[in-house]
Amino acid sequence: MRKITWTFWLLIGGLTALWLLADTLWPAQAGLFALRTVWVQYSGVLAMGMMSVAMLLAARPAALEPLLGGLDKMYRLHKWLGIGALMLSVTHWLWAKGPKWAVGWGWLERPQRGPRPQTTGLEAVLGGWRGTAEGLGEWAFYAAVVLIVLALIKRFPYRLFAKTHTLLAVAYLVLAFHTVVLIRFDYWTQPIGWVMALLVAAGTVSALRVLTRQVGAGRRAQGTIEALHPYPALQVLQSTLRMDERWHGHQPGQFAFVTRTRAEGAHPYTIASAWDAGERRIVFVTKALGDYTRTLADTLRVGERVTVEGPYGCFTFGGAQRRQIWVGAGIGITPFIARMNELAREGGDGREIDLFHSTAVADEAALARMRADAEAAGIRLHILVDARDGRLSGERLRAAVPRWRESSVWFCGPASFGQALRKDLTAHGLPADAFHQELFEMR
Repeated sequence: MRKITWTFWLLIGGLTALWLLADTLWPAQAGLFALRTVWVQYSGVLAMGMMSVAMLLAARPAALEPLLGGLDKMYRLHKWLGIGALMLSVTHWLWAKGPKWAVGWGWLERPQRGPRPQTTGLEAVLGGWRGTAEGLGEWAFYAAVVLIVLALIKRFPYRLFAKTHTLLAVAYLVLAFHTVVLIRFDYWTQPIGWVMALLVAAGTVSALRVLTRQVGAGRRAQGTIEALHPYPALQVLQSTLRMDERWHGHQPGQFAFVTRTRAEGAHPYTIASAWDAGERRIVFVTKALGDYTRTLADTLRVGERVTVEGPYGCFTFGGAQRRQIWVGAGIGITPFIARMNELAREGGDGREIDLFHSTAVADEAALARMRADAEAAGIRLHILVDARDGRLSGERLRAAVPRWRESSVWFCGPASFGQALRKDLTAHGLPADAFHQELFEMR
């Protein structure tokens, strides 16, 4: 989280600093309309800069994953940037429209405007598009507001979210045109203009990739379902797929996007198996949490072919610590199953590992399999069934693992549970960078 937090604020601070080299928030000329001019430019630069980086992240660039801590962190940053861009766009719109409304209502008097200065060349060409850019930009802003708000409504179905969210790429392209035409022309010869040109260019390329379905195209493979194993008590389905030659393997802890039909779109799932190039099989364990996943047990069929895109993620159990503590809550156990399989096959990696699995429902068949996996991998397994054992807390974890301060902690499960554990452990001495949490929310 630190990486994406720093990236978020460095982007805002960097754009602000570069903009202040070219302009000022407090113009020498007095009056609201003079303030309006500079604040429209400043808010527009920040909003478009944030939207451009958000669009770049939407294209899932593999090179940024290790820098930002994985695609799950990139998508969290994408969400923050989208919310920030929304707030700044509203601010930009209010500065552009508010003083005009005040004049219409008789609250302000419009200042006398002299003749526009004569322009030539490219500046004159852009000036000729000014009215069009203002009109199109306003409508694109309204569309973007609606689409971003829909994306933030958790009850809005994922299938519809995926379709409507793609339309933001269209709104972005219109706003890119709006920006190029209406940003102060002299900015283009200064650092703020150079950076904005790079950001808008990157965002435009990314938007076109989204609209032409090129995102992740080089990381797609076909898989054939070989086996389906339901665990009804847990509302969980285990699916085993045999992958074609385009799947080049994965690390335990990574995830992939799986597509059955173009109409439904891609859904992300953690891979619950280690990779064996000879067998070419991967396993997904999915829980019936939403409208779509509730149908899988009844609609998936052995022999069905699906598209798998990935792998993604950096939740891969690295680090210098010789001790690790794993916490898998509910369906969050899946990355640890994959890692246990790998350790069992390779004879361990020399680390001491404690795995805590907390669950609301005890399925003895699933738990027996987990115990066998843990024993084969040489891992100490702690199973906590909520009704029988109570819930796992930082205090209980610290009591169970006396050398916890020397460990790295790997958590996958409900976000609030992870935050509570992180807060407790770091408050008692665990280094903040020793706590790893997968943010498995793609919206």
